[in-house]
Amino acid sequence: MSWLDVLTGAFEQGIGPTAVYFCLAAIGLNIHFGYTGLLNFGQAAFMMVAAYCLSSFVSTWDINFWIGIITGLGAAAVLALLMGVPTLRLRADYLAIVTIAGAEAIRQILGAASLSEYFGGQTGRSGFVTTYQSLNPFDSSIGISIGSFEVNWRPYDFFVMLTGWSLVVICSVVIFLLARSPWGRVLKAIREDEDAVRSLGKNVYSYKMQALMIGGLIGALAGFMSAFASASTAPSDFATDTTFFAWTILLLGGAARVLGPIAGTIIFWFFISGLELFFIKATLPGEEIIPESIMDPNQASLVRLIVLGLVLMLLMIYRPQGIFGDRRELAIDGR
Repeated sequence: MSWLDVLTGAFEQGIGPTAVYFCLAAIGLNIHFGYTGLLNFGQAAFMMVAAYCLSSFVSTWDINFWIGIITGLGAAAVLALLMGVPTLRLRADYLAIVTIAGAEAIRQILGAASLSEYFGGQTGRSGFVTTYQSLNPFDSSIGISIGSFEVNWRPYDFFVMLTGWSLVVICSVVIFLLARSPWGRVLKAIREDEDAVRSLGKNVYSYKMQALMIGGLIGALAGFMSAFASASTAPSDFATDTTFFAWTILLLGGAARVLGPIAGTIIFWFFISGLELFFIKATLPGEEIIPESIMDPNQASLVRLIVLGLVLMLLMIYRPQGIFGDRRELAIDGR
């Protein structure tokens, strides 16, 4: 087995196009959960409505690409209002129920056969990234080479990575400034004890709604990058595991830390991709590291999730604040 191949593949995924949009999704969750204490289990919904607004506007109705971008952001803001208005005055777990149910309801509607004329059904939409592709300044593969370690990305993939990580940096700087502003300090106070904040005359409902909308807009950016990375949108791209992976990334890196989602993304995708590559190679005929009686190559992607689950269990037991988090940031009043 070539360990260098495993390391190379894991590195490619750790900072690749897929990692980019999951990082943005986790940054949005950081606003919701890390700074405000909102339990949003439907981040995929914000990604979905933005991606489908763009893809359907361009490929179905032949509307301008940039109008699709603006409409997608607006749709994410409206979705935050629809989810937040009936729940944000209630206990925190009501928002969790509404968001996860809302995300699944939207996914089923967009994948419905009766609406396939507009949204493409289960196959989704494609052919809407021509405008974005035309902005790509790269015409040859981009790579990193250090000794025998060599990684190469296709021109389009590298352009997606450049765009996505630039958005990650911009969002992180904005959150850094917001977290240290009076507005950010109120959010943290709401997370700790919203009754105390309300007694000081602050409109807790308004602050929660603002946080939900801002995190949702960042989730919309993640949806755009997901659509750009695959050059298509389909309901299966936004299943519940999308939100759960984003939560894993946030908890792994550390909530209420500006760099937590970034570190969590790189570690998560490096780890999970490296595990899959290792198990695949270890079960190939001739390698004989793992006997076929224990595992075959087709089970590699499933076993990696089992290992990931065990690692998360240990993390929550021994370091619940995440690798770079602070235990004090977990003091959440969910009443």
